[in-house]
Amino acid sequence: MKRKEIPYKDLKSDKVSFIFNDITVTGVRGQPIAVALMSNGIYTIRHCEVTGEPRGIYCGIGHCYECRATVNGIPSKRTCLTLIEEGMIVSSDTDISYGAE
Repeated sequence: MKRKEIPYKDLKSDKVSFIFNDITVTGVRGQPIAVALMSNGIYTIRHCEVTGEPRGIYCGIGHCYECRATVNGIPSKRTCLTLIEEGMIVSSDTDISYGAE
């Protein structure tokens, strides 16, 4: 897979807003959802289905599925791999099986 180039010098001017669990969050176009959430002080993306413990970004490369959430109605999207877009609606997953993406 070829790495996508992002024009980093222009990132500060390309702010976008999206909704996470009914909260408006601002990030930079080209950021993964998980990074934008962390930049806004949000570290819990979902809760474990078994223990109820908080879960968030862990590996950051899509292998662990700890950061999954529902994105624009599609459940179990890995937020460390999904880039933010203006107006996107993201919500914590509940009762989703491991690796369901």
